[in-house]
Amino acid sequence: PMRKGAHPPPPTHPPPSSAVSQVLEAIENIIQDIVTSLARNKAPTLVLDNRSDWGNIQFKDSVGLQMIPHCTTRKIKSDCPKSAPKFALMLKILSMIYKMVQNNTYATKRDIYYTDTLLFGNQSVVDNIINDISCMLKTPRRSLHILSTTKGCIAGNLSYTEEDGTKVNCTCSRTAIIVPSNVQGIRNLITDAKFILIVEKDATFQRLLDDDFCNKLSPCIMITGKGVPDLNTRLLVRKLWDTFHIPIFTLMDADPHGSCLLDLYHTWLDSMSFEAHHLTVPAIRWLGLLPSDINRLNIPKEALIPLTKRDENKLASLQKRPYVPYQPIWKKEMEIMAASKMKAEIKALTYLSSDYLSRVYLPNKLQFGGWI
Repeated sequence: PMRKGAHPPPPTHPPPSSAVSQVLEAIENIIQDIVTSLARNKAPTLVLDNRSDWGNIQFKDSVGLQMIPHCTTRKIKSDCPKSAPKFALMLKILSMIYKMVQNNTYATKRDIYYTDTLLFGNQSVVDNIINDISCMLKTPRRSLHILSTTKGCIAGNLSYTEEDGTKVNCTCSRTAIIVPSNVQGIRNLITDAKFILIVEKDATFQRLLDDDFCNKLSPCIMITGKGVPDLNTRLLVRKLWDTFHIPIFTLMDADPHGSCLLDLYHTWLDSMSFEAHHLTVPAIRWLGLLPSDINRLNIPKEALIPLTKRDENKLASLQKRPYVPYQPIWKKEMEIMAASKMKAEIKALTYLSSDYLSRVYLPNKLQFGGWI
């Protein structure tokens, strides 16, 4: 029995995991620095790695692109009229992250935006601040308890168990399955696939699915990011590579945009360069459509599209990137595109025959090579 006047024992809570403790400590350190600056009558400043500076990024064959250990930084000042609003919004979102990590709750970027749409203004403001915070703390978004919405799809020879115990079998389904929102939580991955095919466009993905491509040639896994791939789709590609170590090929349009998408899977040109080893697959190969395929296959001129000025600028920017010298064959393909001033979509192959992609192009490429 408790003696009179004694206080009840404090409730017992399981100790936080080391990962949770690290996130909370990192945020507390930032707030402590701000309080210390204020106590010294100095304007507080947030400091983060300058992820937009190519000088801060290096290329490694085993990883792709990653931030260098000691890189230049940029400052978000509280006493500068231009950066003060961003400073305030970063603190606002840091406080929300701190509470979510403490309480083990999660939110999407969209959820955060809708907590105060007038304050944030638009979704891109929230997205950029979250990327900056992730870079500043050197912590992936998932560890900050911020979830990404998923638009990618997966199909083919694969089964797995989701975090909540739901069993998913893509092999038995003739329709695509949405990429799980918690890729890190999936387990018991099983496949007989011989390769993975990443398809840029959903229309091409659906056509291959209708043609039963996943089973006709040899068992495979197909993934589409439906254009620019979301975070979960890129995480899934990396998880499949880590688990199975089977070849991964990409099927993109022969245009500058397709080359940029390949970058996203291959080298992760985004705010998360500091954790490239979790998000990139340097072993990914560009299967098609290659600019050199256009002449090789005699694709008719009426199927080609002239490069726009924007395309030419994007292509020129790609050619200047510091990792291009390490990719001579890729560089040659971009030179072919620049010289021809033409681009081609995957659907250009239908000018040769309606099922040319699944019946001729992909089987020949996969059997005899021709990827880069």
